Amino acid sequence: MLAILGGTVYTVSGDIVPNACLLIDQGKFLAVGSRLAIPHDALCLNVTNKVIIPGLIDCHTHLGIAEEAVGTAHIDKNEVNQPICPHLRALDGINPEDRGLEDAYTSGTTTIIVTPGSENVIGGQSIAIKTYGKVIDHMIMRQPAGIKMAFGENPIQMYMKKDRAPSTRMTIAAMIRENLIAALNYEKDLANGKVGRDLKMEALLMLLHGEIPLRAHAHAADDIMTAIRIADEFGLKLTIEHATSAHKIAEELACRSIAATVGPSITARVKVELKDRTYRTPAILHQAGVKIALITDHPFLPVSSLRLEAALAIREGLPETVALRAITLSAAEIIGVSDRVGSIEPGKDADFVILDGPPFAVSTKVEHVFINGIEVSNNN
Repeated sequence: MLAILGGTVYTVSGDIVPNACLLIDQGKFLAVGSRLAIPHDALCLNVTNKVIIPGLIDCHTHLGIAEEAVGTAHIDKNEVNQPICPHLRALDGINPEDRGLEDAYTSGTTTIIVTPGSENVIGGQSIAIKTYGKVIDHMIMRQPAGIKMAFGENPIQMYMKKDRAPSTRMTIAAMIRENLIAALNYEKDLANGKVGRDLKMEALLMLLHGEIPLRAHAHAADDIMTAIRIADEFGLKLTIEHATSAHKIAEELACRSIAATVGPSITARVKVELKDRTYRTPAILHQAGVKIALITDHPFLPVSSLRLEAALAIREGLPETVALRAITLSAAEIIGVSDRVGSIEPGKDADFVILDGPPFAVSTKVEHVFINGIEVSNNN
């Protein structure tokens, strides 16, 4: 058993506990409180005057499939010759030795979504993983965690160069509809023994049956509305990824209880879709009643910048408590893993971060990171 003593614990799901004792056993949080009895055989770590928060969660990255400093041989985030790829699994492309994963856990990010890229109309299956480990199969939290589809500029720019569809936003939407209808027809034919297994159709049926969400890459308001329209037509669970201009249509998201994973905000307006980028988007969405998470989209923004994304959102009006939830518990809820991570409470995985100051101060240093109750990083 491990006892973390003296720190201020931000549980996220409940109160902030000063001068706390945090008990951990067999990789799980056992108890947190200011007056707990410490078992005589506990290994104690004194962190007086430190801050303890849950492990951070980034629910949109390309870690492990867009590896750093390795060249094109290990850039696996897009299958650039086929615009419809629901059967591809990010799981099969992730290298756990990617240096970016080390950057993640040493900076306090302990859970991530790895998703295929946005150059295909249907890019493939996302996965939720812990950021520390040697074998990706042992790091899995949820597989699959959604199917990635891309609306807007990226697939158009990719396939126009190849003289292939799509070349318009109308075509993107039509291709998605065609494949969803094909999956419904496949289901009927399979039941009647008319066809054999089809991995593409099987993946889309998971989406149509509500087992996993559509993770829609959409920056511009009109593209977000197209994703919503398709989700409404087919009864799909939907999360809007990036959501750069979502503040323009916040009420549309709120009335449908559609979550938005916002970011990366620390970026230049390098394409038309980003012209309305503002650090105020998270606050506007929150005020409208939209559940939000904040993302880095690593490697487009380094995964270690997640707390900075939150700090800038706070500066522009997002309450600090909501900002912390947006990179912990709300993110876990959006991913579908909040039964295990996202807050410090008994029974959940003991993923937590010890800081030497307030969570969103630029000068605050990450001193210790624990995943499943094991210390994976010590920067003290």
